[in-house]
Amino acid sequence: MASEPAALALRGGTLVTMDALRTLLVADLLVDADGRIADLADPARKVAAQRSIDVRGLVVVPGLVQSHVHLCQTLFRGLAEDQPLLAWLHERIWPLEAAHDQASLRASARLGIAELLLGGTTAVLDMGTVHHTDALFEAAAETSIRYTGGKALMDAGEGVPPGLLEPTAVALRDTDRLADGWHEAKGGRLRYAYSPRSVLSATQDLLRSIGARARANNLLVHTHASEQRDETDIVRHRFGAPNIRLLANLGLAETNACFAHCVWPEPEELDVLASGGATVVHCPSCNMKLGSGTAPIAEYLERGVNVAIGADGAASSNRLDAWEELRLAGLLSRLRAGPPGVAALDLFEMATIGGARALGLDADIGSLEVGKYADLAVVDPRRAHAAGLQDVYTHLIYSARAADVRLVMIGGQIVVEDGQLLAFSEAEAIAEADTQRAALLKRADITPEGYVAQAGRPSRWPRLYSRNRR
Repeated sequence: MASEPAALALRGGTLVTMDALRTLLVADLLVDADGRIADLADPARKVAAQRSIDVRGLVVVPGLVQSHVHLCQTLFRGLAEDQPLLAWLHERIWPLEAAHDQASLRASARLGIAELLLGGTTAVLDMGTVHHTDALFEAAAETSIRYTGGKALMDAGEGVPPGLLEPTAVALRDTDRLADGWHEAKGGRLRYAYSPRSVLSATQDLLRSIGARARANNLLVHTHASEQRDETDIVRHRFGAPNIRLLANLGLAETNACFAHCVWPEPEELDVLASGGATVVHCPSCNMKLGSGTAPIAEYLERGVNVAIGADGAASSNRLDAWEELRLAGLLSRLRAGPPGVAALDLFEMATIGGARALGLDADIGSLEVGKYADLAVVDPRRAHAAGLQDVYTHLIYSARAADVRLVMIGGQIVVEDGQLLAFSEAEAIAEADTQRAALLKRADITPEGYVAQAGRPSRWPRLYSRNRR
């Protein structure tokens, strides 16, 4: 290590490194001036640092990676309840997305990023809506998160609002512009991903074109696959092949790709995923809330498929909490096949090195190793709901909460300290979101109905929002 003091030192924490040996140690984590990990030093060495933070008794983990989110939907929280997937999309989500403008999309992203950072998520793979994608990248640039994202590509589909439907050539031209302008921006912290929404809202010409671009430009592909049984039935009826197989036939499974959900694969499709390069992104709370089913995560892992984790969007899961997703993933694996289910260590890999691998960033993030960026979170295990730490991985999966996160760093920059957001103002993000949500609902022609009191029962919200019938 160089003789000059480290830029920053986290002193005496329990480091969950997620390196190749899955090393656990008590050490000082030293960060250099470039924001990378300079050393994992024995505390007895007392290596000098410009600033030191005492994290004794705390657990230091790699920053969590969520490999499937929709920041464009954060303003929709609570607006699309109690519907199955296809009705949820057609009747609520797509009309709301079509009503976004630059300001509302920026506010939606900032609110979501605030929640993500406070919970220890430092990197995301995001799917935008069709328009105003620059606003998402601008929000990510301002707020310090490590962001990979792209515009949703939709050139077909039954029930797609005219405001979201684009001719194939227009969609491809705009995605090329965005990739040229944003990929590797902010020193590589921002990256572009080609994002065809699904095989039911993208033509095969568009999907083939995206596969070719991904291979030529070495960019990530991000799409949905086999989320719900009704969807898979429609795909097979319409195209004569199951969803994941169809994506493979179109050249997408051999690219660096993330397929969100994959709840209903056919048996042959497990081999398709295992032999290709695609990652399965598990979104348990969304799959439960929309009644989609339970993804066969243990089976994917047994076949050697890379599996990552994501909260999806606040319109479906209501919270962008990676800790909740990890806990539910573990519980669902036991519900599906009985104990022991997926091991806690394997689950934690999904949100750390597995997520980094999904984004193609595992050389730089996903573990606490010398030379990698100091993307990390410091977790307090000494809370009433978590006291009694034995196995650290079991604790992190089943006891830890987002509120236990005390400090978060991205590229050596502290963005959360003492549980408070430093990267930008949480209060301003909430106020901006409130203002923009009201404007969005007005544009979408959706209005609150108000409380409805029923005889003998407390007031409740039977239907929080409905379309105006003017």
